[in-house]
Amino acid sequence: MAGVCAGSTEVRRLAWRASPAEAIARWPVGEPLAALIGADARGVGGRWSILARPGPSATSWPAVREALSPSPRAGRVATPNDPPLRSGWIGWLGYELGGVIEPAAGTFPAAVPVARLYRCEGALAHDSATGAWFSVGDPAAIPPIELAGPARSPDNHAVGPLLADGGDARARATHEAMVHRALEHIRAGDVFQVNLTRRLRAEFAGSPRALFLHLLNATAPAYGALVEGPAAGEAVVSLSPELFLRVDAGTGRVVTRPIKGTAPGSAPPDRLAASAKDAAELAMIVDLMRNDLGRVCEYGSVRVTDARSIERHGSRDRRAGVWHGVATVEGRIRAGATVADLVEASFPAGSITGAPKIRAMQIIAELERSPRGPHYGAVGFVGDDGAAVMSVAIRTAVVRGGALEYAVGGGIVAGSEPSAEWAETEAKAAGLRRALARAAPTGRPG
Repeated sequence: MAGVCAGSTEVRRLAWRASPAEAIARWPVGEPLAALIGADARGVGGRWSILARPGPSATSWPAVREALSPSPRAGRVATPNDPPLRSGWIGWLGYELGGVIEPAAGTFPAAVPVARLYRCEGALAHDSATGAWFSVGDPAAIPPIELAGPARSPDNHAVGPLLADGGDARARATHEAMVHRALEHIRAGDVFQVNLTRRLRAEFAGSPRALFLHLLNATAPAYGALVEGPAAGEAVVSLSPELFLRVDAGTGRVVTRPIKGTAPGSAPPDRLAASAKDAAELAMIVDLMRNDLGRVCEYGSVRVTDARSIERHGSRDRRAGVWHGVATVEGRIRAGATVADLVEASFPAGSITGAPKIRAMQIIAELERSPRGPHYGAVGFVGDDGAAVMSVAIRTAVVRGGALEYAVGGGIVAGSEPSAEWAETEAKAAGLRRALARAAPTGRPG
């Protein structure tokens, strides 16, 4: 937003031993919350969690671009033991922002703001590697949290069953018809890959904060996020396994970790590892992300540091969750370039659009016929020093108006089978369905 300048860089260590979940439970009920949870013991996600009180928001591309404009390597030199955010912006970028950045993409008109980034002048930061808590930025921007005595649980919540529009049979027929049409585009040479999604909905009543705490415990996401507001009871709840962009403020190092290929967690990982179709799907997106980063990074700095690993995501139970194929691409941002330049070059992520990206986005708008909103955008933070961590907003629910909406999808390539693509979306929805079934001790809303 115009006129907002860099905030305080003050850092104070706190004598806390609480977990991030406990701190969320103790966050004042009357204060809005933006929480990014990266306490992944496996090291797949970030090691830092950030809790902040949202301030004024940026919701248009000009305002968002200004918020994302600090240049890495122009500020402080950080170490891994330093909190990654002192002051800056936390929130989400909606998928349709891609159509604002590149009108040729022809995205479906957005029904909600294309983004919502909140100004945060201070925050609480938790280091999962050491258990240490820090207060960063302006202390006045952080609401008081009472640590003495038992934690107060957020207000209860109730969730109905997660259902497809029109029932599973109709939803399956609709999705498989979309896959058939996408395959026609692929055979015609329009695209090599296109990502298609479908929606699931449930009735919801109560506290999104309580829901997030339950899902955080059940799914152990690499990148958890809760962004509340602006209306009461409205929130984006994200349980993403996928890193969109990580930018180191001191070195300018940029990392993205695209995901392609999914198998049930109950299956042996070797089955996914041996899938030529899934390997090819990931390779296409790796090439796309290399090209996107290359538009902003130093010449010759972009490289694939891991072409493909098989990782488990989505559950603390080793028998549940899903397996994913994951790659790692790195580069070094050009001197003077900004996070806004990176977003402009690479958003939305290639893994949830397809290749070539612009034509894939046109086909998505043609076939899905509705805006994705926060789904399949990005969630995270950008600091005033140019540091950033943003996940791809997959495994993400939007709670508003007494309902919860969740999107699942997958990449379609020449070797795709419509029935198998439906099954992949069911596998991705299964973890949330199981968690929601246990999430509502008060039963179905109503």
